[in-house]
Amino acid sequence: MAEAVLVALGKIGNVLADEATKALLAKLSEKVSNLIDLDDKIEGIAKQLNTMKNVIQQIGTPYLADKVVKGWIGEVRKLAYHVEDVMDKYSYHSLHVEKGFLKKCLKGSHYVRVFSQIADEVVKIEKEIKQVIGLKEQWLQPSQLVHDPCTEMERQRSQDIFPELVKDEDLIGIEDNRRMMTEWLYSDEMETTVITVSGMGGLGKTTLVTNVYEREKINFQTSAWMVVSQTYSLDALLRKLLEKVTEQPSSPNIDRMDVHDLKEEIKRKLKDRKCLIVLDDVWNKEVYSQMRDAFQNSHASRIIITTRNNHVAAVAHLTRRIVLKPLGNAHAFELFCRRVFYIKKDHEYECPNHLMKTARSIVDRCQGLPLAILSIGGVLSSRPQTQYSWEQIYNQLSTELSKNDHLRAVLNLSYHDLSGDLRNCLLYCSLFPEDYPMSRESLVRLWVAEGFVCSKGNSTPEEVAEGNLTELIYRNMLEVKETDELGRVSTCTMHDIVRDLALCVASEEQFVCANDYATLIHMNKDVRRLSSCGWKGNTALKIKLPRLRTLVSVGAISSMPAMPFSVSSESSYLTVLELQDSEITEVPAWIGTLFNLHYIGLRRTKVRSLPDSVEKLSNLQTLDIKQTNIETLPRGIAKIKNLRHLLADRYADEKQTEFRYFVGIQAPKELPNIEGLQTLEFIQANKDLAEQLERMVQLRTLWIDNISSAECATIFAALSNMPLLSSLLLAGRDENEALCFESLQPMSTHLHKLIIRGKWAKGTLECPIFRSHGENLKYLALSWCHLWEDEDPLGMLAPHLPNLTYLRLNNMRSANILVLSADSFPHLKSLTLKHMHNVNELKIIDGALPSIEGLYVVSLSKLDKVPQGIESLSSLKKLWLLGLHGGFKAQWDKNGMQQKMVHVQELRV
Repeated sequence: MAEAVLVALGKIGNVLADEATKALLAKLSEKVSNLIDLDDKIEGIAKQLNTMKNVIQQIGTPYLADKVVKGWIGEVRKLAYHVEDVMDKYSYHSLHVEKGFLKKCLKGSHYVRVFSQIADEVVKIEKEIKQVIGLKEQWLQPSQLVHDPCTEMERQRSQDIFPELVKDEDLIGIEDNRRMMTEWLYSDEMETTVITVSGMGGLGKTTLVTNVYEREKINFQTSAWMVVSQTYSLDALLRKLLEKVTEQPSSPNIDRMDVHDLKEEIKRKLKDRKCLIVLDDVWNKEVYSQMRDAFQNSHASRIIITTRNNHVAAVAHLTRRIVLKPLGNAHAFELFCRRVFYIKKDHEYECPNHLMKTARSIVDRCQGLPLAILSIGGVLSSRPQTQYSWEQIYNQLSTELSKNDHLRAVLNLSYHDLSGDLRNCLLYCSLFPEDYPMSRESLVRLWVAEGFVCSKGNSTPEEVAEGNLTELIYRNMLEVKETDELGRVSTCTMHDIVRDLALCVASEEQFVCANDYATLIHMNKDVRRLSSCGWKGNTALKIKLPRLRTLVSVGAISSMPAMPFSVSSESSYLTVLELQDSEITEVPAWIGTLFNLHYIGLRRTKVRSLPDSVEKLSNLQTLDIKQTNIETLPRGIAKIKNLRHLLADRYADEKQTEFRYFVGIQAPKELPNIEGLQTLEFIQANKDLAEQLERMVQLRTLWIDNISSAECATIFAALSNMPLLSSLLLAGRDENEALCFESLQPMSTHLHKLIIRGKWAKGTLECPIFRSHGENLKYLALSWCHLWEDEDPLGMLAPHLPNLTYLRLNNMRSANILVLSADSFPHLKSLTLKHMHNVNELKIIDGALPSIEGLYVVSLSKLDKVPQGIESLSSLKKLWLLGLHGGFKAQWDKNGMQQKMVHVQELRV
């Protein structure tokens, strides 16, 4: 599609915005004539690419599979990649045009030669554009380049899948949802009620609703089933509805009606009638809002909407939404067996013992997606039932599923409904291994580094990227794994089947290559993004990838730790180098030649230092060296003006028993020169830090270690003036260093996350950070903040922190009895009490913690009684009671608590 064009257009925008280079070209053009109109030519290329992007975006979905159309789009993609290469070369040489450097450049012939070569490349691109336009005009029909009613072909094909593959008696795992939906159809509401069924493609939304609709429509005076197009027309939709409710074919009279007349006629036909209407596969939430007044005169009617988009699902009340989930293991295996095996035994479809292990592996690979199970089941039903034959299928499962027409038809609809930037973001996720928990923060920084997003209005690129992630989740293309204290996604995963499709598309579009080590040597040298996750190579690599932009080598295991760098050494335009959890031990000095690097990820590697040459990486936006062995940053790091995220800490005690079990790095005093820095984790305090912080006004996240009592007033006063601060960690020099928070009076209302490690000065809970700012805090973690023996931190904090969703108390001295009073912490979802060795009793008064989902009571060695009122926590999903008094378990069993806590999904005692 047009995703490569978007990146190329972004690169052109950066080039044309560089005023220093324009000044240089103006001077150079006095010597070289072909440089006179270079910028004009580049602007012309941008216009042509933009038009090609628009043409591709309006091509009808069925034609995207046409070989001629795909071939032409491939030529556009190659053109876009060529443009990107030339623009990167332009940017590289532009970097040398610094203040006071212009005259030096003009004295030699080097820059004359370099920019002349770039101008020659631009001329080549102009010729390629003419060739691409010629191919379109010669081979593509106008009908292929516009939206067409035939776009419904693939939609209809995808919607016919379940009736084609599943018989009524074979429906598995829908009983609870079917019963719930049926109850809603006959509930007491007299007004029109909307019911939505949502979930990713292939989960069986249409199957469920079809089953209920066919059973129950006889009990309604009027019924209608409507398939809604992605590019629907309101008048066409209303016309079709009118035909169905009148049970008459279209007439000239109906064809002449406008939207208002159609609605009035539908209202007249439905007056005082009880209706059951299904709007199937709705993509836009406006569909119902535009149609709803047509149902005003109906009586106790029910509108059922199926959708893949959570925005659409929200048109129904929370109590009338069904969110489909993948089948559980038992239902998934039963569906598989019903599809594959025709012979019943004791009214069950039985899998032969010799195929059981492989069968379960195949079903597991489908991750509960009914359509995938049925698709691969259909393949296996016609194959010999031998272990060898089935293992062959299992080994080729990704290929089998990605080329399955039914499955691709369903998932392609979701993919093609995405905008170009969302497609880039989705395909990028296929770089990571199966089931890999992708961090929101990492994805956002990677997408920004790749140039997939840019700032919009007052929103930073990071904020725009976070919006893209949210949108992919709402569209059920990515799945939430964990959420944070603000309810945002913390980590997410990609369903294996969606990943298979993404990899297939990414390979076709030369967007991503995720091969194993053995096939690397046969790889196309033009590959631009490479995933080497989990490689276990032991031999040297001689392959050159000159156009490589991205190398993701998460968790690569190799007896040659330098392997990732051997891949990237010839890749002059490398943009992203993500080596998290890899075996590398050092970073080569030549990394400073990779001028285009925007992202370096070395988290949890064994690297001990960074070479001084990193100061040359002027485009670097993110440097992640968390939990490495790096103690000091190179002084030249402050020269990287574009650095936005610096993440650096290391474990001093991996067992996490010492006060300073992880520590910050020593940062150079010139660090404030990086004016755009948004994230700084985790630096050591010094006498100059307060003054330095006054200049770092863009910081959103800041972690500070090694704070002394004497430095509190000045450092905390500087922090108070940061307008955008949202997350703050403050750690003392040692466990006896009392920290006074009187000066911490944040002006930023965004500050919602506070982590404090260290002793508190007396009266800390009376300070403004808790008294005045407490309502803004969502996340609070306190360690080693010892209180007086009669002070209960839960009772003292609760009145001032009404909106807290996460609370962690660790290694604290406090009162022996902790009490959670009625109505305390109304929004708290997670509470951790750990290493509070003098606590011997915990009381939970009825009405406390009404929203709690996770309660973790760990290493309270004197707690010998079952927490009073714990069984009243009806919302609890996880409960850990570990490392408590030796007699605790006996008390737990004696009180029959196991039976009282059956509603808790994860219980560890």
